[in-house]
Amino acid sequence: MAEKTESSIVIDASPAATMAVIANLAAYPEWSEGITAVEVLSRYEEDDRPADARFTVDSGMIKDIYELEYDWEGDTSVSWTLTKGEMLTALDGSYRLSDNGDGSTSVAYQLAVDVKMPMIGMLKRKAEKVIIDTALKGLKKRVEATSTPDS
Repeated sequence: MAEKTESSIVIDASPAATMAVIANLAAYPEWSEGITAVEVLSRYEEDDRPADARFTVDSGMIKDIYELEYDWEGDTSVSWTLTKGEMLTALDGSYRLSDNGDGSTSVAYQLAVDVKMPMIGMLKRKAEKVIIDTALKGLKKRVEATSTPDS
């Protein structure tokens, strides 16, 4: 797997409130720029979180329909792996959440993207950085708008 790009942000909400927004894949088109549709294909029985989902994305040079497989670890982390894509050959990433002890959560987002067409590594890293920064800003805005101060 190629190198991963990582960035982080602090969200004024608990890890549980933050993870609730992350786990609600069907709502991503409402706040995640470029994602136009999400269909949850299967769920884990123990916690009803998504196991597999299909995404439709239209974001600049990346237009694709792809499927991801998820691995959840409570309210502290989630990782995903691309299982099917038309243009994408890899979309592997994770969110890691840390409780800051003051009602806020640090969220680290790691991502590795690969596409069928040849792309210079530097451009790939830049694209990953844009995806990550856009996702983290959207996540922060969504979580802080939907959570109460003590959640």
